[in-house]
Amino acid sequence: MNQHDVLFVEDNPHDVELVLDTMKEFNINSRVCVMRNGAEAYDYFFGSEGCLRTGDAHLPKLILLDLKLPKISGLEFLKHIKADERTRHVPTVIFTSSNETEDRAESYLRGVNSYIVKPLNADLFSRFVKDIMSYWVSLNTTVYDQ
Repeated sequence: MNQHDVLFVEDNPHDVELVLDTMKEFNINSRVCVMRNGAEAYDYFFGSEGCLRTGDAHLPKLILLDLKLPKISGLEFLKHIKADERTRHVPTVIFTSSNETEDRAESYLRGVNSYIVKPLNADLFSRFVKDIMSYWVSLNTTVYDQ
């Protein structure tokens, strides 16, 4: 399994394109693995070929997670990641269009590190992505950084 800095879990191809284009525009050279649904993200860690089962336990520096995902919701995936002692320390940022109080409360209850509502304006969206990557991938130090 390849080593990735960011696991980006997003089913909207437009948002995936905006994030990847922003990273390219601002020379953010992080290795990104895009998962299109919660089941793919779950399998990335816990599936039969997942990094925790194959001995290739390189964990990403950041999980950037949408909430409204097919197959397994973002909240359900978050519950699994934060419940497992091997992955609970991986910084996880919810990046979603949902500004519902219940979604925010449930995300923090399940251990999310940050909850960010996607702006509708493309320039502001890009700035948010740049700031997220700058902090969580470049500045933040995780427990497994060397």
